[in-house]
Amino acid sequence: MSIASPALQPIRLALTAFAVVAFFASCSNPSDKGSTYLPYSVAAPESLGARKTADSPIEDNVSYWEGDSVSGPGRIVIDVSDQRAYFYKGNQLVGVSKVSSGRDGFDTPQGTFKIIQRNKDHKSNLYGNFIWPNGEIAMKDVDTSKDKKPPGTRFDGASMPYFMRFTGGVGMHGGYLPGFAASHGCVRMPTDMAATFFRNVDVGTPVIVQP
Repeated sequence: MSIASPALQPIRLALTAFAVVAFFASCSNPSDKGSTYLPYSVAAPESLGARKTADSPIEDNVSYWEGDSVSGPGRIVIDVSDQRAYFYKGNQLVGVSKVSSGRDGFDTPQGTFKIIQRNKDHKSNLYGNFIWPNGEIAMKDVDTSKDKKPPGTRFDGASMPYFMRFTGGVGMHGGYLPGFAASHGCVRMPTDMAATFFRNVDVGTPVIVQP
């Protein structure tokens, strides 16, 4: 076994660094979905540690944000196949969030959209619970287009905090993430990530939803 002389160590370190940079520069996107979809380039999510929250009981070692010190126009790419939302400022990826998009039969619309409404305290006017006057739930998880309201009750729409509408009744918001596509069409995020995205978008921010 040979031992390199100390004089060669800086050269070897420089060559190693060059090889690492060259490797990442040559890596193409494995999903081949174009320039709007880039591999993680800001942080290694696993280095941030897995998290569990009330609205995301599945360990989350994906979601992160490093965009507060980055300037440039915002853009969000939602990838349905890998259940991720990618936030770019200019061409730089600055954050990623796990999501839960629309389940079968309630598919999240795909295409190119723009944020058309922001509402921090939004509630659904279609899905929620029927509530008795004393506050108890009379019927849970109702669809007002199908379920008849029992006499004496009121409708309490499902909470959709940090709602960012991008088409029709569909938007991104904080909500429950079971680990798979499960919504009625909206794009749920961990609430802390929804709050972060919300702070960094404006009406008009592009949103791309791709398969």
